[in-house]
Amino acid sequence: MQSFQVSLRVMFASVWRNHELIFALIKRDILGRYQGSIFGLLWSVFNPFVMLIIYTFVFSVVFKARWTGLSESKIEFALILFSGLLVFNLFAECITRAPSLIINNVNYVKKILFPLEILSLVSLGSAMFSALMSFAVWILFYCIYFGIPPITILLLPLIVLPLLFLIIGLSWFMSALGVYLRDITQIVSIFITGLMYISPVFYPVSSLPYEYQFILKANPLTPVIEQVRDAMIWGKQPDWQSYFIHLLIAIIFAWLAFVCFQRVRRGFADVL
Repeated sequence: MQSFQVSLRVMFASVWRNHELIFALIKRDILGRYQGSIFGLLWSVFNPFVMLIIYTFVFSVVFKARWTGLSESKIEFALILFSGLLVFNLFAECITRAPSLIINNVNYVKKILFPLEILSLVSLGSAMFSALMSFAVWILFYCIYFGIPPITILLLPLIVLPLLFLIIGLSWFMSALGVYLRDITQIVSIFITGLMYISPVFYPVSSLPYEYQFILKANPLTPVIEQVRDAMIWGKQPDWQSYFIHLLIAIIFAWLAFVCFQRVRRGFADVL
């Protein structure tokens, strides 16, 4: 029986060793989404552009929502809301796809030498492409209405790093669980919908009564969303001490999920 190593070094080495294959599969996944459409990759820009306009209209005009402590500018509210959605959508897209990653790639399971663990990285890479397109639309709107964004926006790759490890870990765990428990796909869909409303996407944590704020603070997306928003809009750096604690926890979580994935992958071929 083939054995799969589970050390932290093996986890990172797998990414480096297969980076060319990962990029090739990401490219194929992205192009596959728009295959056969008239506008092709332009949809990746058009979609977030339309969504930003819709969010602006619905929340600022219909619901007359405003961010606590700020002006009544509809554009400012839309950009604050959209910056939070960038983080949430990246997370939601990956986790929603995760339970089906192995099931939808049975042909790879039959190939003993194929590194199944990279499927989660491919899913993440594809979702990051969508996030980058949305980010480009956000930058365009910000520059048009408010000028050059704060220089702290350059910290975004560092700020989202703990989130990426969290996504990879959850994705490994969910993809392995999805092979043995098909109901997990439905459970994840309900979980993601609920999570959106207990994340500081549509409102700040401070807008909740103090006795309920612990609900949002227990959400692992909350620090990332707030740090991203601080860097993109208000020019604030993260609390670096908290940041490195979150990063360490996220790496350990990803490694534990990698261990779990490697332990149970021997049974994938039998189940599928």
